[in-house]
Amino acid sequence: MTEIAHARTAEQAEFRLGMMAGLSAYLLWGFLPIYYTLTDEVSALIVVAYRVIWSVGFVALYLALVGRMGEVRAILGDRKLLSRLFVSACVISLNWLTFIWAIDVGRVLEVSFGYFINPLVSIVIGMVLLGERLNRTQAVAVCLTVVAIGIQAVSIGALPWVSLVLAFTFATYGYLRKTIPVGATPGLLTEALVVSPFFLALLLYLGGSGENVLPLEAPGLMAALIGTGAVTALPLILFATGARRLPLSVMGFMQYVAPSIHFILAISLWNEPLSQAKLASFVMIWISLAIFSVDMLRRGRGR
Repeated sequence: MTEIAHARTAEQAEFRLGMMAGLSAYLLWGFLPIYYTLTDEVSALIVVAYRVIWSVGFVALYLALVGRMGEVRAILGDRKLLSRLFVSACVISLNWLTFIWAIDVGRVLEVSFGYFINPLVSIVIGMVLLGERLNRTQAVAVCLTVVAIGIQAVSIGALPWVSLVLAFTFATYGYLRKTIPVGATPGLLTEALVVSPFFLALLLYLGGSGENVLPLEAPGLMAALIGTGAVTALPLILFATGARRLPLSVMGFMQYVAPSIHFILAISLWNEPLSQAKLASFVMIWISLAIFSVDMLRRGRGR
């Protein structure tokens, strides 16, 4: 076999590994609402606290195994990086809290809607914070998104705040992390480390107020709470593995897997009613995403 053939085979193997890792990450994120039904006996605040605290253990274990703890030590020695990661940690914590609360109260359709509009919200954030200009196709996609949000608002009699909080916090988090020069996994561990003391203090406060923050009498619930660290770390590790091996366009299309699963779960498992107005808002979003995706592909080919 020639060197070119060897290189091509290795490249194909890397692509397959990237596809498996990336798709696995989005599948895990898609089915995450089912996992959080295991923790619905305690408040969303307690679940988020456990998620942050136990993320430290699981992510630190992974980084120690792959020999990357040195990156974390370097970050901890840089006050400017720490302060920026503290802000991003607060943003993603709000995202997690909203997500888990919405699952607890059976508003999974709004979760799905939020993550569907996230790519388009990212465009708006780029326009506002980075001064990026919208091309005509992107402007049409954003306008359709605004119309879809308006339809949702009319449908539920109020702004779809769950969807908006999820979309804007996740898009803001993505923007912040792109501007912070740290790796995805070392960054996640540092974020968890800098906010863990606050969440530990929150658990102590809630425990002192009479809430059961350490349900040792319910081993299944306790195991599920501890496992929130693993279900946080594993998809991110898989995502990072995929992102290193796949074109951005492929990863961009994969991001629709999770909200699609949320949509199916909301209707089939949570039995959420899908009114004509809500369906119309989703159809509007799907059209805008199709327009956005075609534009993304066209620009990718033009480079």
